[in-house]
Amino acid sequence: MSQNKNALIRYKTIDKCLQNKYRQWTLEDLIECCSEALFEYEGRENPISKRTIQMDIQLMRSEKLGYNAPIVVYDKKYYKYEDEEFSITDIPLTETDMNVLTETVSMLKQFKDFSLFSDVSDILQRLEDKIYAEKSHTKPVIYLDKNENLKGLHFLDEIYQAIIKKVAIVITYKSFKSREETKFHFHPFILKEFNNRWFLVGKKKSAQPITNLALDRIIAIDYDFNLPYIEEDFDADLFYKNVIGVTVNQGLQPRRIELWIDVVNAPYVLTKPLHSSQRLIKENEDGSIIVHLFILPNYEMERMLLGFGDGIEILHPENLRNRMQKILQKALSKYELDNNSAL
Repeated sequence: MSQNKNALIRYKTIDKCLQNKYRQWTLEDLIECCSEALFEYEGRENPISKRTIQMDIQLMRSEKLGYNAPIVVYDKKYYKYEDEEFSITDIPLTETDMNVLTETVSMLKQFKDFSLFSDVSDILQRLEDKIYAEKSHTKPVIYLDKNENLKGLHFLDEIYQAIIKKVAIVITYKSFKSREETKFHFHPFILKEFNNRWFLVGKKKSAQPITNLALDRIIAIDYDFNLPYIEEDFDADLFYKNVIGVTVNQGLQPRRIELWIDVVNAPYVLTKPLHSSQRLIKENEDGSIIVHLFILPNYEMERMLLGFGDGIEILHPENLRNRMQKILQKALSKYELDNNSAL
């Protein structure tokens, strides 16, 4: 189940509890009820941390979700609605609104968790519950690319909450190149998706450079409310302006990359540019084209170019051309060895 749906179930459960004014509700009571609700929905244990419910309550109180829930604490440990008649389910949506939004929600739900639509993910939580509670579900007619089996997706909501609340986190991490796990503090700035893979972007320490961590290599996450969060004016659009993907080789300058594209791939490259800096330089008589990119070479760029096979040629710069030539020659040698062994 998506983390958005998990959060929605917790909000509804907390709301249901606090509407019962004949019982006193501690934080532990709310955790227990939310755990039971998720178990009932999923049929399996889904541990909920104290911090998760605390942040849920903060979000319900705020304007972020549109609830503005009047949740107050009394006797230093009990929670209740100051307005005993309040409920988060009282969302003013008309039938016309629901008709318009039904297919929209179905479409946007396919962007898993916060993919591309991070600014409206919280709104979707409210709309989805209201719409499908009052209107029978119909199959969506718009389908988007998705991969529900990616590792680390269950961390999205927890990281997202840390980012918007500006909370430092403790990450247990194991890279593909490392044999052992490492544990460190991290100050999260943004979540970034590339090619159906999620990355957390931020800093370990103030003096260290911006780095990205793949969510599928994160083992565990915990909040550290005692460590001051690094406040930094991070402009993601500017930071990633000159790259393809998420790897930014900081300290280097963008370079002009000149590419020859064959007639088969030319229409695809023209209608879906490889990068925003792409410029058409020449259209050849045979239908092939030459384009320029102004970017920082990185691993993701190399993988993308290699994916074109013999449909592309790096004309400039020379060092990149030589590097790609060596990679292709090494790949070709594997097939040559296979052919020789078969003989």
